[in-house]
Amino acid sequence: MASRLEAPAEGLLLVGRRPPLGEYLAEAWRRRRFAATLASHRLIGSLLQNRLGVLWIVLKPLFTATIYGAIFGVIISGAARPDDWVPYLIVGVFVFEFFTGCFGNGARAITGNAKLVQSFGFPRILLPLAVVIEQTLRLIPIILLLGVLLLVFGVPITWSWLLVVPILAMMALFNFGVALIVARLSVWARDVQQFIPTVTRILFYASSIFFQVDVIFADNPVLLTIAHLIPTYDFIALVRDAMMVGHPAPLLAVVAAPVWALSMFAFGVVYFWKAEAKYGLSD
Repeated sequence: MASRLEAPAEGLLLVGRRPPLGEYLAEAWRRRRFAATLASHRLIGSLLQNRLGVLWIVLKPLFTATIYGAIFGVIISGAARPDDWVPYLIVGVFVFEFFTGCFGNGARAITGNAKLVQSFGFPRILLPLAVVIEQTLRLIPIILLLGVLLLVFGVPITWSWLLVVPILAMMALFNFGVALIVARLSVWARDVQQFIPTVTRILFYASSIFFQVDVIFADNPVLLTIAHLIPTYDFIALVRDAMMVGHPAPLLAVVAAPVWALSMFAFGVVYFWKAEAKYGLSD
């Protein structure tokens, strides 16, 4: 019996065993199609449950932008609200939606797949990866709609729009790190998932989606620096810089965004891997 436990079938990992990090990542890379297939099947399955199908992917952020636009359009006025406020708002809401999906669903990546985790031996990192892949697939029609809406509101199309692809790829790396962290935390304490909406809402308001932080905190350099270091703000600012005229991203955001992406990804991978042996034993 002992020898059988020590020698799993070829291509499988023992449940309750944590391999070395290099071996773990290599095995995850070999099984990357599993994450992609799982993501695509989940996406298709969720769309088939709704009559409007793929339209819900773009309708949700559009409704969010409309509702908050109607509310904050009355509250916010003056210099804090740019002249091209509607495109400014749409970019912020649409880009933030990518983070929201990875953050919220990443927290349930392991706990929401308990039977799969307990039944098969595979690198558990593939489950948060599937979440990010699914959210990236959802992002494609959202970004296409974003481009159309910007053109409708008179924003000229330029070659700099192509920069949105590497910016969002960098954001996906950041989101993956975040998903790995909250996935492990949720295994340790399911209560973590109860705080996800609160944290998301705080970041939503702090990411300069409705107002210009450079105007609001113009007389307070400390708060302005803190605002420029919020990762979701950084990625939104970079997308606005690429797609809109007159909204250059601050230098601190340009520097901070790749640092956030790489550091969160590296920390998330190591942090998640360290608990690999515990995921198959969770209930």
